[in-house]
Amino acid sequence: MTTPTADLILYNGLFWTGDAACPAATAVAISGDRILAVGDEATVRPYRARRTELINLAGRRALPGFIDNHTHLLMGGLQLLTLDLRGTATRQAFAETIARRARALPPGQWVTGGGWDQEEWPDGKLPDKALLDPYTPNHPVFVTRSDLHMAVANSAALTLAGITRTTTDPAGGQLDRDPATGEPTGILRDAAMELVQRVIPPPEEKEYDAALAAALRHAAALGVTSVQDVTAWKDWHDWNAFCRFHARGLLTLRIYARTPLTSWQQQVALRAEGAPADKWLRLGGVKGFVDGSLGSATAYMFEPYCDAPHTAGLLQDEMYPPGSMQERIGAADRAGLSVSVHAIGDRANHLLLDIFAAVMAANGPRDRRFRIEHAQHLRPEDIKRMAALGVIASVQPAHILDDGGWAERRLGAARCRYTYAFRSLLDAGVTVTFGTDWPVAPLSPFLGIYAAVTRRTKDGQYPDGWVPEQKVTVEEAVRAYTVSGAYAEFAEHEKGSLTPGKLADIVVLSQDILAIPPEAIPATRAVCTIVGGKVVYET
Repeated sequence: MTTPTADLILYNGLFWTGDAACPAATAVAISGDRILAVGDEATVRPYRARRTELINLAGRRALPGFIDNHTHLLMGGLQLLTLDLRGTATRQAFAETIARRARALPPGQWVTGGGWDQEEWPDGKLPDKALLDPYTPNHPVFVTRSDLHMAVANSAALTLAGITRTTTDPAGGQLDRDPATGEPTGILRDAAMELVQRVIPPPEEKEYDAALAAALRHAAALGVTSVQDVTAWKDWHDWNAFCRFHARGLLTLRIYARTPLTSWQQQVALRAEGAPADKWLRLGGVKGFVDGSLGSATAYMFEPYCDAPHTAGLLQDEMYPPGSMQERIGAADRAGLSVSVHAIGDRANHLLLDIFAAVMAANGPRDRRFRIEHAQHLRPEDIKRMAALGVIASVQPAHILDDGGWAERRLGAARCRYTYAFRSLLDAGVTVTFGTDWPVAPLSPFLGIYAAVTRRTKDGQYPDGWVPEQKVTVEEAVRAYTVSGAYAEFAEHEKGSLTPGKLADIVVLSQDILAIPPEAIPATRAVCTIVGGKVVYET
């Protein structure tokens, strides 16, 4: 029998493989888009031929390519190309950044983008139309908060949307109003954002393509080789862009696309029509919402917020009328679709677990791998229920860097003991996967690993970590970003570890995150990213 020949051999490296049969290696041989052999140089030598490309890793650490469990890929790409308000330090800086963008656009053109977070401003005060109007008299403005569950619009945008003091709050949403006059302030929460979004002209096809190209470059530079995307927020434009790139062979990132739960029938139809379903692009089930976010005070809690005792959060419009969410999840599950649902507040997670349990009982056993997206605020008894039901915790640890600085003001110390409860989830036997929610948080896996391991916050309040008993190890964090990520998308036999026969998705790092002090992890960079045996990024 002829020995197969390697197209590429990586050697003199420190490989963390994620494979219990061979947990560490110094060399990997690749043939085509698959891993041929893993071991030492003696292991891969038989596969070397004259045409084999050799890459000397010079002792660098290499890992399976990172799998991000939750992205908004096109939204992130558009933000790279438009207006990124992340890091604006004051309300004034926020307004001036928007003004600069407006001056660069023709009169009447919308100013959109996002990433602002009022919790980072000295006064912590929300922006409003009164702040924006003097800077943008000739442009409608609609910019989202970093969590995507709140936005601010100026008067021009509110007028175009037909929003006045008589406009009623939609189910699952809220318009903030001036307590003296009843006039909308410009702040829109959750479902209320759609009142403005529906009048914003969508980007043209060429703009979506430019955004996707930018997102692909960004992911490759960070060692991200697969994403589990929250796709098709409006008119399926992002899915169509993915398909265009797939047809042209332009994808350098594997995309597992989750479309809205509310239109689950459309995904069934797309599958029947022969939608892409290969190692580069496939439909990955559906994604729904139970509640909002902590930063917008719309995460649905059992008890009111400490700093806003008039509210305990909001259920999203998908939860209305009562019983509709369970009916919808049950129908999607019967159709064979994988179901993942956003739940942040402790009561939202509790309600979702009730629904999952009821659907499992009604539809019978199968390998369904229900997922809770975020699972941020939990009660200990619901962590145990997640384990018993086999529900995956799809979490995004980089949010700790922001939320940890102010979450106790909102929830109190007792409830925060089980906020981002990664240690408790792992110890209970829950499958935990990591990602970013990009562009809500930066796409960098290194920030996520750093946050999960140190639990430090950006403001420096907790040098030993916020709720330090919930820390995980670096290796556990890497596993959540690779092996467990593959399991969450039913791809554990295809990727997630460096195992012969699996896809050759590999990232080589600038420093050894398994050996350096955890505080140094954010400075790590990808020096080489390989997807399907091809180098898609190198420094």
